Amino acid sequence: MNYIFVVNGRSDKGFIMDDLLPQLKDVSIQYEIYKTVGEGDATRFVRIYCDFHPEDEVCFVACGGTGTLSEVVNGVVGFANKRVALMAYGAGNNFTLHFPGRNFRSLKDIIEGEVKQSDVIKCNNDYAINVVNLGFDSMAAHFGQQYILKGKDKPYLRGTIRSVFFNRFNNYRIVADGERLSRGTTMFCTIANASHYGQNYKCAPYAEIDDGHLDVGVVRSTTLLAFVLMYPHFKIGEHVNNAFCRKRMKFRNARHVELSSKSLIYLCLDGELVASRHFVIDLMDKAVTLQLPKLNNKEGK
Repeated sequence: MNYIFVVNGRSDKGFIMDDLLPQLKDVSIQYEIYKTVGEGDATRFVRIYCDFHPEDEVCFVACGGTGTLSEVVNGVVGFANKRVALMAYGAGNNFTLHFPGRNFRSLKDIIEGEVKQSDVIKCNNDYAINVVNLGFDSMAAHFGQQYILKGKDKPYLRGTIRSVFFNRFNNYRIVADGERLSRGTTMFCTIANASHYGQNYKCAPYAEIDDGHLDVGVVRSTTLLAFVLMYPHFKIGEHVNNAFCRKRMKFRNARHVELSSKSLIYLCLDGELVASRHFVIDLMDKAVTLQLPKLNNKEGK
């Protein structure tokens, strides 16, 4: 097995190599290192490598956050003999929260770990392995990026505040396996393969990466007070069973979801923004082979 470390090459991620290189000295593996040069570069590199080495057994180790992992997954989908691992160096590392008891910063644990097949979310022509979301939260990310371009301080906090006040009422048509889930306006929607997204919100507490369905949650537009009261339940994953929250949302399993709107939908795929008026989302069964770190306690999965 050849290990290829796909390292987020952003200027503020120099600490990744400082952590990775000493760990490489302590293991005996065949490896290469590739540092990305911009957004989407990890996908391009992985896809080209797989095209030229279709029979090679390779584990691509995404060294970064969920965004880096998602880019590597986008490059690997459709190729045999390839695995994906994650060394988590992101701000939130949401995907790792789905696997308690595993150390995603230990190369030795990853090498000694286990293989697990994972479903993948196909969204138009892109793929996500964690969560797809839209609504006030994706708009907060959109505004945050605008504030970054304007040189504003605390851009994502500004974006969140703006979105909470002005983007809780969205006109989306959301249909899951033929059932329309959106009636009236929508505050936000999550379509999950794993359990956590955003700032460590447990949006899909019963999600499993190999269960053959997506966990779809649609929260109807509501007052600011009701939103504040729902927030702590949503943060820790109690919203699914909480009576107050259930009156204001729909939650179901599905394999096919269609999203549409007369205006642009800003959609987050594993934290990366894409925009369109129509999205077709499908589950791809066990489309990626993950190499997970070994389990260090009995409470994990």
